[in-house]
Amino acid sequence: MLALEVRNVNKKYEGFQLKNVSFRLEQGYIMGFIGANGAGKTTTIKSILNMVHIDSGEVCVLGRNMAEHEIELKQEIGCAFGGIDFYTRSKIKTLTGVIKKFYKNWDDETYYRYLRRFKLDENKKISELSTGMKVKFGLALALSHNAKLLILDEPTSGLDPVARDDLLDLFQELVIDGEISILFSTHITSDLEKCADYITFIENGQIINSSEKNEFIESYFLLNGKESQLNLVKEKLISYKVNSFGFTGLIHSKDFVPSSDIKATVPNLEEIMVYFAKKEDMHV
Repeated sequence: MLALEVRNVNKKYEGFQLKNVSFRLEQGYIMGFIGANGAGKTTTIKSILNMVHIDSGEVCVLGRNMAEHEIELKQEIGCAFGGIDFYTRSKIKTLTGVIKKFYKNWDDETYYRYLRRFKLDENKKISELSTGMKVKFGLALALSHNAKLLILDEPTSGLDPVARDDLLDLFQELVIDGEISILFSTHITSDLEKCADYITFIENGQIINSSEKNEFIESYFLLNGKESQLNLVKEKLISYKVNSFGFTGLIHSKDFVPSSDIKATVPNLEEIMVYFAKKEDMHV
């Protein structure tokens, strides 16, 4: 069964729109959702959760239509959003006491296990928590009601490298039995290289690519050559940079004809994002 299916979702705002956004997440896997600021990641996530009303299209969670079964399905979804401030004068335990009442499958034992794992003191006020601690608290709440789909917006932002690594290990632990699935957006592409099974890339409100991680990365080449060779491949490049050593450019691997003088390497996720962003700059 699919944990999540987004089909031809359209949402128009003044100056921005989601255009036929479609992707699917199989149950028991982790999908990284990437794109520059303003590309449409948060709007897509809000559309999935029915927090904004889409103009057309359909979202299905665990095989059921989200718009028709929102109340029941939100029991099955755990969410954590970076950058949201809770009631800052409240203590953690006070806020949890309110939130847990909304979930029929809330599990205190699981909740306290995550508080211990994240080293959170429930007697601390929200205002006393660092950015990273707030992220961890949001995750503890999201993970404590037996959710089958976790939707996390920038869950590793504000965390130090050790805490981030622990979180990535936790994500992989959660999906290991095949019941829980995770969609998370992030700017920290190295996190996805460590733990994601699938990558979905959005640019200007449109899905550029959504596929298995290695397949996604290997569908591009990073080319390095002399400036005099640029004209040989220029028309097929997604974008390029010229420097004193020659040029570097991104190309779809299917468009590249191997040349002995132009070096082709497999890019990382960050390089793919950077060159797609440069494409926009080149067309301004």
